[in-house]
Amino acid sequence: MADITWEDPFCAEGNNCFRIGTDPTGNAYIAVTGKEETPLVDSREALRALIRAVKAGEADHLL
Repeated sequence: MADITWEDPFCAEGNNCFRIGTDPTGNAYIAVTGKEETPLVDSREALRALIRAVKAGEADHLL
């Protein structure tokens, strides 16, 4: 697996914790804390677009 630099876990209620990481080649990773060996992988730009969309309320219907 790539050399991933993981951010501190983000935890909502209970044990629902996620981690975001990046590697030197431009990939971005999202994983459930403790399951970092099976992350969702995409480009950093895709991660930026996801974060912008969530911040803009485009995922509010999922709440």
